[in-house]
Amino acid sequence: MEKAIETLLPEIRLIQDEFLRAKTIEVWKEAIKQGGWSPEDLQKIPFTLLIPGTKINLIDHVRAVTQCALRLAEVLIEFYPGEVKINRDVLLAGALLHDVGKLLEISQQEDKFIKSRSGELLRHPFSGAALAARFDLPLEIIHIIAGHSKEGDSWKRTVEGIIIHHADFVNFDILKA
Repeated sequence: MEKAIETLLPEIRLIQDEFLRAKTIEVWKEAIKQGGWSPEDLQKIPFTLLIPGTKINLIDHVRAVTQCALRLAEVLIEFYPGEVKINRDVLLAGALLHDVGKLLEISQQEDKFIKSRSGELLRHPFSGAALAARFDLPLEIIHIIAGHSKEGDSWKRTVEGIIIHHADFVNFDILKA
């Protein structure tokens, strides 16, 4: 299953820290298993249930957010040299895992995608953060997952968390418009 995940999310290979790369894959594997999905299903799951009929799948959304976050980080580093410090591996792992909890939040009923029982009780930032904690990912990444959406509006985000929050909402808000 590792190869399937790396094929779906090739940005995983950009994580230089081997431990972090392996843990990121492990979290995806566990979310797939717990959600009752297969790797092939991931390109069918909508990235959100808040935009009825969206054709954008979860994998494309995660990759777009990851690419947006990477490019934003590059621009910030280029134009504010020495002022902005960004941990690229934390940024990558956080972006790749920010919506992993959606595999627990969404379920499929016949040909429809609906909010699962788990999703009714816990939004994806919480279930995703719990998965990441279970696999001993660094607190900085758990923080990004837990705080990338509205749940993080009440606390101070890290630089990587700010970047991923905005990359996520740029994608969501444009597709919702």
